[in-house]
Amino acid sequence: MKNIALITGASSGIGKEFAKIHAERGGDLVVVARSENKLLALKKSLEEKYNTKVVIITKDLSDLSQVEEVYQEVKSQEIEIDYLINNAGFGGLGKFHERDWSKDLAMINLNITALTALTRFFLDDMVKKNKGKILNVSSTASFMPGPLQAVYYATKAYVTFFSNAIAQELHDTNITVTTLMPGATETGIGSSSGMDKTELFKDTASPYTVALDGYNGMIKGKLDVISGLTFSQKIMMKAVPLTPKKIILKQIYTMQQASE
Repeated sequence: MKNIALITGASSGIGKEFAKIHAERGGDLVVVARSENKLLALKKSLEEKYNTKVVIITKDLSDLSQVEEVYQEVKSQEIEIDYLINNAGFGGLGKFHERDWSKDLAMINLNITALTALTRFFLDDMVKKNKGKILNVSSTASFMPGPLQAVYYATKAYVTFFSNAIAQELHDTNITVTTLMPGATETGIGSSSGMDKTELFKDTASPYTVALDGYNGMIKGKLDVISGLTFSQKIMMKAVPLTPKKIILKQIYTMQQASE
């Protein structure tokens, strides 16, 4: 295998588009997700179309016992990862005290702990060979607090600042860490979380566009990549740092109230 990218959450949405883009450019893949059937279909499609090699690893990364198993499985097959794309994640809508705590805990485990652990495991190998690229998928939600998605917004704030911090720690190496911050994107996360019924999801970006922006940004070694925003959303993002926090909180709360 050559030019190998490991992609989490690769069975659908942005992760699946990352896999297609990397394969199209001649790279081999390790794809990770919960659904073995979807991964097998992806493997068959990519290998036939692009003559690339795809290794599948079926794991639920919200179960922390399975996270290190991904790394150990890669090592046992003597695969060297050149690109680590931490894409797996999910959200959820509702008042924090009313939501199912087990779902929010799984969200924290997947969005934060699994991403951090995989970064730690594979970064150590990259440092030893002084070569590699990491792309961590965050969100424009990371710029502000998110009433009615309190845990999701907070997890993405962690991803952005964690990624930026280690990027600076690695400034004197040949390793880069890029943070992708999409706006609302047309993926299964919106419908499964109920977010697709909110004002924020009226205009969604295509997962291919977001993935392409993120992938190209990673290749160029950019620090941050913002993708998938409409003109009005771009204006709103620029206004966030200048707007009193209480007003931002009210605006986000209103925009995230699901319509009937």
